[in-house]
Amino acid sequence: MDSSKQTNWAARFAAMTVVCVLALIGIGGLVTSKGAGMAVPDWPTTYGYNMFLFPISQWHGGIFYEHTHRLAATVIGYLTIILAVWLCFSEPRRWVKIMGLAAVFLVALQGLLGGLRVTLLKDVLGVFHAALAQVFLCWIACIAFVGSRWWKTIQANPLEFEASRSLKNSFFIATTLVFTQLILGATMRHQHAGLAVPDFPLAYGKIWPPTDPVFVDKINQSRIDVRDFKPITPFHINIHMAHRVGAFVVLATVLLAWMKARSGFSPSHPLRKLSNFWLGIVVIQAGFGMFTVWFNKPADIATIHVLAGAICLLTGVLGSLALARLTHLATIHGNPLTAATPRVTQTTAIT
Repeated sequence: MDSSKQTNWAARFAAMTVVCVLALIGIGGLVTSKGAGMAVPDWPTTYGYNMFLFPISQWHGGIFYEHTHRLAATVIGYLTIILAVWLCFSEPRRWVKIMGLAAVFLVALQGLLGGLRVTLLKDVLGVFHAALAQVFLCWIACIAFVGSRWWKTIQANPLEFEASRSLKNSFFIATTLVFTQLILGATMRHQHAGLAVPDFPLAYGKIWPPTDPVFVDKINQSRIDVRDFKPITPFHINIHMAHRVGAFVVLATVLLAWMKARSGFSPSHPLRKLSNFWLGIVVIQAGFGMFTVWFNKPADIATIHVLAGAICLLTGVLGSLALARLTHLATIHGNPLTAATPRVTQTTAIT
């Protein structure tokens, strides 16, 4: 088997790993949504047992979710090591090999952050742990993408340069905002204070709620949720409201990217289709966010909200990478500065 075919299979293995990482993010979302993050108080052992020898008979309640999360994370670690070794032996591009080795570092760091979150009892580490999970997901997806047949065979049209460059900037800005929004969401979740603002579209009946000590004390005394939530603070309210504002900003920037793709590429163009998908998943994500508030943060809906956010970020990252590739190819294979730029361009076939 020649090296190109071997690399292609490595890319497919990376794509499978992406699916597994998404599943892991979903399990991690359940752990947080169900308040099971400290159901297992020790690490790397589980109640003194070797993680792999912990009796199944004791997998109940929050322990089930937390222990399953640990086992799934370990599987992802092994898959990442296999991928890195595979790339070292099959991938001719040195920079892709480095990406594989960097993935091992990222997954090891992710595991360490998860363990320290337990042993040090630091909520802030949970935020970094959640953010790094998104970075790792996108990193593995990029490895799969640069090894794909599309990446190797795409032929860019210099006439698409202006449309690609404009859309690339919009994708990059929107993707950055999506990542910022995910960090805000992770900060909310890892405060373990429940819903800081329990109504929508208003906030305590106002456009922007007050955060003075008297008001905050009043809402803490009136809370009827008996789950183990910390008292609401002004920080919780402000971060919640920032997350709401961020959702509108993200929707607006993704809508702008969609409009540029619509005007710059034909309906059958892959980037036009990707933009359609991106806008759709962002709208769905916003819907799950509203349901999370309206139904008092049910674990299943909150977890789907987390997963949809990860898919939003993943779509933006891959779209930005594809546009960077097209822009680069158009620059080196033609003179885009002297080429006419039509409003609608022909689709580039993906084989």
